[in-house]
Amino acid sequence: MSAISELGKLKSAKADGKKQNKAAYLFLAPWFVGLVLITMGPMVASFGLSFTRYNLLSPPKWIGFQNYVRMWEDERLHNALQVTFTYVFVSLPLQLAVALFLAIVLDRGLRGLAFYRSAFYLPSLLGASVAIAILWRQIFGIDGLVNQVLAVFGIQGQGWISNPDTALGTLMILNVWTFGSPMVIFLAGLRQIPTMYYEAADVDGASRRQQLFRITIPLLTPIIFFNAVLQLIGTFQSFTQAYIVSGGTGGPVDSTLFYTLYLYQQGFTNYNMGYASAMAWLLLVIIGVLTVLMFWTSRFWVFYDDQD
Repeated sequence: MSAISELGKLKSAKADGKKQNKAAYLFLAPWFVGLVLITMGPMVASFGLSFTRYNLLSPPKWIGFQNYVRMWEDERLHNALQVTFTYVFVSLPLQLAVALFLAIVLDRGLRGLAFYRSAFYLPSLLGASVAIAILWRQIFGIDGLVNQVLAVFGIQGQGWISNPDTALGTLMILNVWTFGSPMVIFLAGLRQIPTMYYEAADVDGASRRQQLFRITIPLLTPIIFFNAVLQLIGTFQSFTQAYIVSGGTGGPVDSTLFYTLYLYQQGFTNYNMGYASAMAWLLLVIIGVLTVLMFWTSRFWVFYDDQD
């Protein structure tokens, strides 16, 4: 009888498990529908369109790899790649450095920490908005705030946005200004470092600088890596800032022509949707390769507590 009773309990447990699985699938169904219709469906469609000539008005015409071959000969695309790579690999390290510095300062226990943390996080919420991009264009304009401050010191300002030598730099400053999100993540990582390490370092007579480079940064490398990957992906997809500041042209002289902005011009200004789709897949490959490269190099500089 006991065996029969145990078998009955086992069958009942399996039935309950199936009911729970059905409930889980039911709650996950909207996400799966969104994944297929909003993400995977358009991705598959864009991959197919990348092999066609499509102007949004007439049916797509199959042209094979012509769009991808065309990218090798497109000088504006090469320039857009150069501008984007410069923007990413200059502003991203500066943004992470500022975020880490402020996180370390806030971690030391300032009065009103919650206020400062919220205030510093605000730029991350607003930095990619149209309003901030318009404000940025005004700040760095000929009659903007930057030139007004320089005039106080007797320095003749210039049109920072209209100068091709400085226009991209203003967008880099804007990206660095949006340090709030990585700063909060850094701050959370700093709170997870055991204080006993610093106490032992104090006993050994280690200076603050030595503690920073021997304890804080090595133990924070997983957080640095996490932030670097997230910000790399996001920075490559920057669009609004360049579009608003340059008026959608990428000027002056294509100095702010981000890759995403040129992709937009091809797809929705010139109606070369097939070519724009091919460009989108090239961007996906570039981000994927760089992400894989970062994961591969992480074995040499990222340290985890569970490592021997």
